[in-house]
Amino acid sequence: MKMPPPSQLPNLGLGMAALGRPGYINLGRDAIFGNSSSRPIEAMQSQADLVLDSLFANTSKGSVPWVDCARSYGLSEQFVGDYLKRNNIKPNEVYCSSKWGYTYVADWNVSLDRGAPHEVKDHSVSNFLKQVEETKHFIGHYVDLYQIHSATFESGVMDDADIHKALHQCRENLGWKIGLSVSSPKQDEVMRRAMEIEVDGHKLFDSVQCTYNVLEQRPAPALLAAHKAGMDIIIKEGLANGRVLRNIIILKYAKEMDCTPDSLALGCILAQPFQPRVLSGAVTPEQLHSNMKAEGVAERLRKDATLLDKIMAECVMDSEKYWKDRAALAWN
Repeated sequence: MKMPPPSQLPNLGLGMAALGRPGYINLGRDAIFGNSSSRPIEAMQSQADLVLDSLFANTSKGSVPWVDCARSYGLSEQFVGDYLKRNNIKPNEVYCSSKWGYTYVADWNVSLDRGAPHEVKDHSVSNFLKQVEETKHFIGHYVDLYQIHSATFESGVMDDADIHKALHQCRENLGWKIGLSVSSPKQDEVMRRAMEIEVDGHKLFDSVQCTYNVLEQRPAPALLAAHKAGMDIIIKEGLANGRVLRNIIILKYAKEMDCTPDSLALGCILAQPFQPRVLSGAVTPEQLHSNMKAEGVAERLRKDATLLDKIMAECVMDSEKYWKDRAALAWN
């Protein structure tokens, strides 16, 4: 198994959701990528390369760069695999996580016919066996962690003994850690169910990747329970797809603390007691560099728990409304 020892696991990584495909729901993509009708594969891969260059150049000493992909993030695994091989990156010089369970079906388009999906969910054993081979083809030598993408009760994956056995066998055969990502207002309930699942007397899931930020705080108790149970806690959408950067409360406190709004929002997450690792959704080197300042902000907030609690209390939204607002975000 090539995974670095726990002390080396990076606190901040790069999520490829917004770099591996031309469209995503993050706010303001046109300002960076230009017109949504003209984002060729070559241009998106070049942009991904620039951000990966920044990731490798700026990862803190004593750690390794961390990249998070998914089968449904367009060509994210291909982009990352090409980059790592082209730059002669050894497997122990990077931490690589990916996900299975969705298939990208947008055919490199941003705008689709009304109601047409960009990705299709399938948590069956057959799709897992298909997608794990695809992942192995692109980044197999680099993978540390393989996750169910957006596990839900509705997809049946939480109660499917056959898929649980297949995931356990993947860990045994390939040495990959096994995790799940969760979404929706029920993500805390899915997490608690995941903590109960065992195969052959062993806990199935080593990690959970959850949406948590200053707006969506409902999962906090479940995340703390998962942390105490020994699970690796990974946080996605720490900036709420860009919505946090327009939040007047975050803007106010960032000015008072003399830091950027993004580093404050991510620092608030890093400072939580469930000791998370956090994914950046940066699509430019400048964004990534700013995001990485969150570790310093988190250290300040750990020393001033009263301030941290005040910021979190003033920002929190109703979870149902948070997810309703997220569902209304347009691909752009």
